[in-house]
Amino acid sequence: MTGLQIDSVANGSIAFELEIAAGDRLLAVNGQPLRDLIDYSYYTASEEQLLLEIEKPDGELWEMEVERHPGEPLGLIFSTPAPARCANNCLFCFVHQLPKGLRKPLYVKDEDYRLSFLNGNYVTLANIKTPALNRIIEQHLSPLYISVHATSPLLRERLLGKSGIPPVLEQMQKLAAARIAMHTQVVLCPGLNDGEELQRTVADLAALYPAVQSLAVVPLGLTAHRQKLPPLAPVDADYAREFISIWQPQAEALRRKLRQPFLFLADEFYLKAGLPFPPAKEYGDFPQIENGVGMVPLFMKETARLLRRIRPIGSFRATVVTGVSAVGFVGDFLVQLAERSGLDLVALAVENKLFGPSITVSGLVTGNDIAAALSGYDIGSCLLVPDVMLKEGEGVFLDDVSWEELQRRIGCPVIIFESTPEGCYKALRSFARKLQTVQCTSTPPLKAKGSSY
Repeated sequence: MTGLQIDSVANGSIAFELEIAAGDRLLAVNGQPLRDLIDYSYYTASEEQLLLEIEKPDGELWEMEVERHPGEPLGLIFSTPAPARCANNCLFCFVHQLPKGLRKPLYVKDEDYRLSFLNGNYVTLANIKTPALNRIIEQHLSPLYISVHATSPLLRERLLGKSGIPPVLEQMQKLAAARIAMHTQVVLCPGLNDGEELQRTVADLAALYPAVQSLAVVPLGLTAHRQKLPPLAPVDADYAREFISIWQPQAEALRRKLRQPFLFLADEFYLKAGLPFPPAKEYGDFPQIENGVGMVPLFMKETARLLRRIRPIGSFRATVVTGVSAVGFVGDFLVQLAERSGLDLVALAVENKLFGPSITVSGLVTGNDIAAALSGYDIGSCLLVPDVMLKEGEGVFLDDVSWEELQRRIGCPVIIFESTPEGCYKALRSFARKLQTVQCTSTPPLKAKGSSY
């Protein structure tokens, strides 16, 4: 079906005044047929005069002329496009390692350059055809986020589990010539794409700077559910320490050469190794923060800034749940916050029983595992859960347990907070105000529904 179905129309907008309604389809703009949201954004970006072709639910066709101020939105709201499915069979694919019984969308592998541009999703470009590559260049879909893993063609085919894929360097050179900005990643598999192969990959990508703006090296994740999958070696503490000793100096050398941070090692390397992080300034503008790179240094930087203005806010006890790998720096923050706020704050590391003990990041902690960890535990007045543990906009953990269900099971208010020092502080301060209100009005004990910050 051609065109884009309109989900809703903003009140008072241009579209609202033209009586465009939810359920209509926008077929074309200025004679250009629309395939997806990118086409819509591209063809409406700067034109002040627009000709819209609308199809009503009964099949009636409308042509509408629009005059607007530069950049004025039309007020049309569309749903995100269904992602193109991934045709790779990566050796380290996390989806292949999921246990049964999770939400169906978690088992969907996407490989869609549109979502790379729109949402920052990583794509391999292994399944992209020439027309799509030309479209990226023509519409200047920049930046893109590309999973390289290795620039050696044969090794890359082995890692992606697919033969006959186009050489990624040739694709990226074409994009670089068109001034498409790219952020890249390597999922590191010990014994496969490390050592000399990683040296080659880093050199090849650095040669494409400044089009390639950053490269993150992240360790593979291995769950306890790798039945019938190829054996892979984990990144353990000893490996992480040796890796940092080799690659942190090379990252610093590249920074000096390019005059900008370029090569980044994922936080997980430093957490596994128990080694100090580089200063926050070494991460530039944190281009790989969503990839787990620089989150801890940024957290520490924000902690220092926040602690300078903390004042006493109460005297109750609260528990903050976190992943095993984060409990050290989160615990340090809570100790300092407790000293200044007057609260009794405890960080509780939740072992990941669903995916296995080797999975230690906070974002993969599940509701059932939290409930199990809290059995017989003195939570205090409330439980704080970082929002990174929940699906955005839905309030459920990976195992489909909602925060409301968790609250019922533990018999204590659950508060969802933004996963930053400031977010934690604001949540505690808001809860303290609620407690004070209850005490002042002499109502029964607080039974909070929880809230999102």
